This record gives sequence, C-alpha cells and structure tokens, in this order.
Amino acid sequence: MAKTKTSSAVKQRYNEKAYDRLAITIPKGRKQAVEAHASDKGQSVNGLVNALLRADMGLTEDEWKQAPSADPLEE
Repeated sequence: MAKTKTSSAVKQRYNEKAYDRLAITIPKGRKQAVEAHASDKGQSVNGLVNALLRADMGLTEDEWKQAPSADPLEE
C-alpha cells in the first residue's frame, strides 16, 4: 500500500489551532545576515527567535510551550 501525504490544508488547520503567528521587521539588507547567524547556531530563524524570547522571559522549554492561563497584558 502506498503512503499518502498529509494535505497542506490539514497541516494548515493544525498550525492555526496549535500556534500563534508573529511577523518581525528588520532593517533592509539584514535578512541574509540574520539567516546566516541562525544557521551558524544550527537553528532556523524561527527557532532562534523562540529560544531568545524564551530565555529573555525566563521560561523553561515546557513553560514556553504551555499556553499561559491568563494574558498579563489584559489585566
């Protein structure tokens, strides 16, 4: 029996349920340097940004992956 591929639509629905998206803006001409920096560290840009934010917020990997019970900015 041949393996079936998961459709892009199914993956997109999962990602929409499981993740929030952020877009970052950097100075023109810095994109390649940022990508190279992340690659030098063995990470994707997304992975590097997540690791930096998690560390700056003082969260463990498990805490980072858990949705907070309440948004402190909404209080």
